[in-house]
Amino acid sequence: MPDGEGPQALFARDGQALRLAAVDVAAVRQGLGAGMTLADARARCPDLATAPHDPVADVRALERLAGAMIAFTPLVSLDAPDGVVLDVTGCAHLFGGEAALVRAVLAATGHAVRHALAPHVAAARALARFGGGTDVRALPVSALELDAEALSGLRRAGLETLGDLASRPMAGLAARFGELAVTRLRAILGEAGSPVAPLRLADPIRLETRFPEPLARTDDALDVIEDLLVQASRTMEQRQLGGRRFLVTLHRTDNARRRLAVETGLAVRDPAAVMRLLRERIDTLSDPLDPGFGFDAITLAVLGAQHLPSRQIMLEDGREENADDVAALVDQLSVRMGEDSVRRLAPRDRHLPEKAQALVPALRLRNVQWPPPEDVPPRPLLLLDPPQEVDVIAGVPDSPPQRFRWKGRLHDVTLAEGPERIGAEWWRRRGGHMPGGAGETRDYYRIEDADGRRYWIFRHGLFSEKPDPRWYLHGLFP
Repeated sequence: MPDGEGPQALFARDGQALRLAAVDVAAVRQGLGAGMTLADARARCPDLATAPHDPVADVRALERLAGAMIAFTPLVSLDAPDGVVLDVTGCAHLFGGEAALVRAVLAATGHAVRHALAPHVAAARALARFGGGTDVRALPVSALELDAEALSGLRRAGLETLGDLASRPMAGLAARFGELAVTRLRAILGEAGSPVAPLRLADPIRLETRFPEPLARTDDALDVIEDLLVQASRTMEQRQLGGRRFLVTLHRTDNARRRLAVETGLAVRDPAAVMRLLRERIDTLSDPLDPGFGFDAITLAVLGAQHLPSRQIMLEDGREENADDVAALVDQLSVRMGEDSVRRLAPRDRHLPEKAQALVPALRLRNVQWPPPEDVPPRPLLLLDPPQEVDVIAGVPDSPPQRFRWKGRLHDVTLAEGPERIGAEWWRRRGGHMPGGAGETRDYYRIEDADGRRYWIFRHGLFSEKPDPRWYLHGLFP
């Protein structure tokens, strides 16, 4: 979620309740913590900003963070769901010592983190999660991360810290509290190994061709680029990957470099599709692609690779609308007209219909899923911006329209369905949870007039909120 000055938290559904899944430092200062119900959290902290918890996004963010840590040490390991382990043995002197290395790592994370240094992984992990000092024997027994019953048994026996456990015979501890407790204790104390399973990043897809004699023709250079794309396609197919950004660099003999970059809305590995985009890019260049005295090298880099499994070829005779055709058209138009000139609608988590979607660059739209049609009442494809006020004759307090006048014409309502009640977004306004601070409720009706035309009309406000609520026409059904 976006950074802000106030407390922030992520929530997730737990049965019939919404509970906090993660909180930031500002929320912790307000007394909030993971596991607290969202209702209790809002009661304690009314200005709490929240967003749904996305575990998949967390995993991807953790993987990106681990990849960035490769700059400090080649031995980086994930400690899911929210930790990264770095083996900095032999690396600290490259950054001016351990203290300077820690400052560089913390600055590179961009997050509020807890860290610890120790001679081995298990001790550093326990200190970072349950301590903050340097003495592992002072850590509480919860650092063993046993189940609640085992931890309760340890505390009933008067064992509060790892030092208390270390002073007892290991055989007796294993017999009473289980072998797992002894194994984890010995690992934290350094008496057992705790190896690092390093994260292995895939080799970047980068191809290069050098020529004994410079290429003097642009067409020859394009032929070489197509050959490089074919080789890259084979590599991506073996890895089940597809590229979303392709960068071609043409090196001239006078040390000048020309770069051609194209981006796709979906991951692709078809050389012909990428070549079409590159040719479009060349055609739109304000400065023609001049080889000068010739190109002596050409490189191709595939950036932003994503998982792209093989697909079964359709055997049916009927031709269905293919999402790939739409994606190819979007890619071609974006290259020709500019990324910001081609946009698509993306859903937004908003209650008000006119704010429930937004236009975003089509190339930036990834894995967008609209709410299933059966989850929401049918709504018109055409919305009026802004809604147009109409004169309505209706029963009170909650009856649908019986007759309305729009653009000087009177319409008799023959069929009506509703209301679909949409409350105002009080949580987005300062003081919105107080009476009078949230705006008015909307009651939407789907109606049909005597001519068979269908409309989407809403009453702005309830009679309990205002004495004279107005009516507005918001959409037209086909």
